[in-house]
Amino acid sequence: MVTTETETRKLSYIQAVNEALRQEMERDPAVFIMGEDIAGGAGREDQGIIDSWGGPMRLTKGLIKQFGKERVRDTPISEAGFIGAGVGAAATGLRPVVELMYVSFFGVCSDQITNNAAKMHYMFGGKIKLPLTIMTGMGAGLATAAQHSETLYSIFTHFPGLKCAVPSDAYTGKGIMTTSIRDDDPVIIFQNRQLMGLPASTHVPEDPYTLPIGKARITREGSDVTLVGIGFTSYLNNQAADLLAAEGISADVVDLLWTSPLDEEAILDSVQKTRKVVIVDEDYPRCSLATDISALVAEQGFDYLDAPPKRVSPPHTSVPYSQPLEAAYMPTAEKVVEAVREVMA
Repeated sequence: MVTTETETRKLSYIQAVNEALRQEMERDPAVFIMGEDIAGGAGREDQGIIDSWGGPMRLTKGLIKQFGKERVRDTPISEAGFIGAGVGAAATGLRPVVELMYVSFFGVCSDQITNNAAKMHYMFGGKIKLPLTIMTGMGAGLATAAQHSETLYSIFTHFPGLKCAVPSDAYTGKGIMTTSIRDDDPVIIFQNRQLMGLPASTHVPEDPYTLPIGKARITREGSDVTLVGIGFTSYLNNQAADLLAAEGISADVVDLLWTSPLDEEAILDSVQKTRKVVIVDEDYPRCSLATDISALVAEQGFDYLDAPPKRVSPPHTSVPYSQPLEAAYMPTAEKVVEAVREVMA
């Protein structure tokens, strides 16, 4: 379905997610948040420091003042410890929201995520629920070097038992956060830091709302080529669609929103309409979502295609720290346009 918001209550991505967290904590006393520096004043109350950070992305700013440090918990620098605590809390009936500061840090707590959170409901024969939400920062473009700039949703998408969400703007950021907290399965929300730096330009309803799990959206309808995006690359695809329109090329823009479950129907329906597809992905190119979607289209939509699927991804190398190299590394709207010209030819 095409999103046609006409109202004018505009929030930034950070404001929208913060509002979702606040509303869900007000609605359900079982919801609490923990992570590194999510308040930023732990142990310094005697100095008048209670809420100095609000997390590295400022997503939790102000919440400790309303809900107190029992429900907004600064943790030690031990991802294995606090992700594991989140798994245990969820298994006993709470609804923890745990912030893994950067997705690149997953290696420290991969056992807690992929061996515990992903498998417990299945291995216990469905006798427990695991309503755990993990939110994590990702994405290049801010000169924070290789260990703080990766986009690794493909790794988690690989594991059954994990739901993986990738919001693309403030509206989907709030809706997906609300959906994830209320869901009874573990959900990982991958939040691109470039989206957090964009000005408030997206309408966000004030009342709480949810978005359907595993459903993509069409942000722009077109007839000549399908552009598939994930998170920030959906933003780039909308920019590319404007550039292509000036050349007389009509782009159908699919914003995935979820990598697991994946909305295969939305992708294939669009490809059947346009007969050409460009998949834009900021993750590493080997074993990536772009590769998986390309295989999906080739296997199930081959008869629709007038040209092979085209991927726009970074090179297979670590994210550079150098700003000129990082700019060359990342997908851009201009690279998307060039890829479309190739498939149109």
